[in-house]
Amino acid sequence: MKKFWITTLGCKINQYESESIRQRWAQMGFEQAVNDEDADDVVINSCAVTASALQDLRKVIRNLNRRNPDANIIVTGCAAQVFGAELAELPGVIEVIPQERKADLLQLTGIAGESGDQPKDSGAETVFQPFAIKDYKRTRAVVKVQDGCSHRCTYCIVPITRGPSVSRKMEDVLAEIERLIEAGFREMIISGINLSHYGREFEGRPDFWDLMERIENEFGSEWGGKVRFRISSLEPGQLKERALEVLSASKLICPQLHLSLQSGDNAVLKRMGRGHYKAEDALAFTEKLSQIWPVFGLGADILTGFPGETEEEFNNTLEFCQKLPLSYAHVFPYSVRPGTAAAKMKDQLHGSVKKERGAILRGLVAEKKAEFLNKISELDSLRILFQNKNSGVCEFYSTCIFEEGFEGAVPRELVKVAPVKVIDDKLIVRLI
Repeated sequence: MKKFWITTLGCKINQYESESIRQRWAQMGFEQAVNDEDADDVVINSCAVTASALQDLRKVIRNLNRRNPDANIIVTGCAAQVFGAELAELPGVIEVIPQERKADLLQLTGIAGESGDQPKDSGAETVFQPFAIKDYKRTRAVVKVQDGCSHRCTYCIVPITRGPSVSRKMEDVLAEIERLIEAGFREMIISGINLSHYGREFEGRPDFWDLMERIENEFGSEWGGKVRFRISSLEPGQLKERALEVLSASKLICPQLHLSLQSGDNAVLKRMGRGHYKAEDALAFTEKLSQIWPVFGLGADILTGFPGETEEEFNNTLEFCQKLPLSYAHVFPYSVRPGTAAAKMKDQLHGSVKKERGAILRGLVAEKKAEFLNKISELDSLRILFQNKNSGVCEFYSTCIFEEGFEGAVPRELVKVAPVKVIDDKLIVRLI
């Protein structure tokens, strides 16, 4: 029997889809290899969100082919959707399956050329692809509720790689959450490509907060305090009174949010195609949120060096991030993506400028993270998701290290700890 291996690059949605494929193939009786060197067939689930993601993919393929020259390499995912012809020429690649046909991998009756029905061109498919899971290889499970994006930000390749927005039925979301709770998961991440588009195609046009309210109604009374949910990434435009209403009533949602902010300058946001919100709206929301959650973690995605970004506009973003109660952030220098409007814009910034601005922002974020860790180190207790005998993640999404190794819990369990001190960028805790 041939052995398979799946390598995943990129976002949590890719991780989720890879896990769904892995479980399906195992269910069909295929054997998972110990590693990619031991595999006959290797699926690489790719990312294309930045230029470096594509470079990483090429490197992964070439290194794999050197280590295991006999492996059949199948490339799928976002990079396969846009760069299929180029990827097909790389050594060891026998098949390239674009993102829009990734779900065909769930239907295989064999691996790498041994399928029953040949994959069909799904074209402008807008039906939620049938990925589903009943377990997860990690301590936290991802629950995919939405895919694609119908809002074309000028810098973003995702609408090209994943197509228009499509939502998962609430009943299917609830059923998967129930399966994962039964499998022992006590923390789950509600994920999508653009959660602000959730439910647009459904009757009555329910939105993402309606989904979270439904999850609360279904599981809150029984599992409140015993199971918790994180929200993967939110648009600042979603942060209105309805959000405060759902968050304040929830017994399940972690006191931590992640924002797709991108810039703190409104002129840059407008050029990005994100003029549907103002930077100050996010700040106003966090001030209101602090009345519900006196302490909460806050992350953000920040894109710097966008075409035409002036020194003043960069400083506006820097000052805005200083005002935000950030506990962490992901900072990305802008990279040209083919087929996007920003790729054709004038005043493209030099790489050294983008690198310098990124370093300045990361320095600020490191300071904010240290401030936040010192703040939560003064709390009486925390609830961490136990990952191994040495570490876990608290409700605020900060990594916690046990002062002494702890053998009394199993991965996925929530345990109560007391903060002890901060060392470097880690919070040291002890079991209560």
